[in-house]
Amino acid sequence: AAMAGYGWARAVRGLLLDVSGVLYDSGADGGVPIAGSAEAVRRIKASGLKLQLCTNETQATREDFVRKLRALGFDVSVSEVTAPAPAACRLLRERGLRPHLLVHHDLIPEFAELDKTNPNCVVLGDAAENFTYANLNEAFRLLIGMEKPVLISLGKGRYYKETDGLKLDVGAYMKALEYACDVQAEVVGKPAKSFFESALAELGVPAEQAIMIGDDIVSDVGGAQQCGMRALQVRTGKYRPSDENHPQVKPDAYVNNLAEAVDIILQQL
Repeated sequence: AAMAGYGWARAVRGLLLDVSGVLYDSGADGGVPIAGSAEAVRRIKASGLKLQLCTNETQATREDFVRKLRALGFDVSVSEVTAPAPAACRLLRERGLRPHLLVHHDLIPEFAELDKTNPNCVVLGDAAENFTYANLNEAFRLLIGMEKPVLISLGKGRYYKETDGLKLDVGAYMKALEYACDVQAEVVGKPAKSFFESALAELGVPAEQAIMIGDDIVSDVGGAQQCGMRALQVRTGKYRPSDENHPQVKPDAYVNNLAEAVDIILQQL
């Protein structure tokens, strides 16, 4: 009877986890793990539940990203990461698009196989220090000069949390280019439905048997719920108390952190 309030935790076969703000807070120093999260990942795996990291991380290749997470104590592999860059590469290849990249320097290897001569689209990622006026203006000029401008954005987050505070995310720059060029960006990454569907396919679990756990009320929680998943918001990362009165999105539950969510879910197995 004590568990009566945890109906949301039943009949779960797999978990999708956001990374930044759930597993760790990123930072120039490599970041810091959130207390209890590495142990929570180990317990998920030991329980036989499936696990997929569903991230909008676009500052590093998946290989480097996983290396960093492993150094912080997380037992994860590249195949367990669903990230926007590989999804964007698939889309670019299918449509014969040649990208001009405005992305973080460390992400460029993900696009190595693609033809980038005479670009016919712009791909925007979380370029961080690479978001200079000159670089944004170059992307703007390319787009404005196209008969049918194509802007592909690797996510549309507003901001995220690093160890030294909040940082502007790719969505702010996406909006600037949309406004200047009168173009609608195509978003690859959360909260796009196709991105969550890819993550579920890689997880190998139907939406109704999966739970998304994230710190972003709109991208993580709202996006997952629109795909028919349950979604939890952790009170870590960029979570703010005002999220609990969000006009559109109501998480299936709030949990203090990933460890608490995993405790409750494993008790229901």
